[in-house]
Amino acid sequence: MPDCLLVMALMPLLLCTRATAAGEDSAYIKTIFLRSQKIVNQLDLTDTAKASRVRDMVSWQYRHLNAVYADKKDQNDKSIDSLHLLFLKELSTELTPAQIDKVKDGMTYSVLEVTYNAYCAELPALTDPQKAQILAWLTEAREHAMDAGSSEKKHAWFGKYKGRINNYLSAQGYTLK
Repeated sequence: MPDCLLVMALMPLLLCTRATAAGEDSAYIKTIFLRSQKIVNQLDLTDTAKASRVRDMVSWQYRHLNAVYADKKDQNDKSIDSLHLLFLKELSTELTPAQIDKVKDGMTYSVLEVTYNAYCAELPALTDPQKAQILAWLTEAREHAMDAGSSEKKHAWFGKYKGRINNYLSAQGYTLK
């Protein structure tokens, strides 16, 4: 989708968000600022201007996702998907793919890595193709989870995919605890 069409598609959401920005809870703004800063700190960026821009991008994403979830009638997958794509595109102007993955991990409490390592530790006989499938599903879960409106909902996305992984592993002959 050309950039101008994407911006036009998001314009009503952006205008609505700007109109309500003055009424935003200052505690929430501070929370997302600090959360965003913590994520950016994990990137070890030496360019402080770049670090500030990335922090602002992450904060922007949290604010706009919150606006979509707060407006019940606008809570739909299209708005979330558009924000997701725009966010990743913006991050790619400042960060490498590996750094973008670190941002995603920060937004999802590193559940992908923790869960993947737990499967590998619990099932040391996993084959490389099985490990690749588990990682692919956890990566897909992370893409959804990073746009979820709460910690509980982020973990629910991983829970859904862990169910899929467990079914897959059971069909592969593994017995899970």
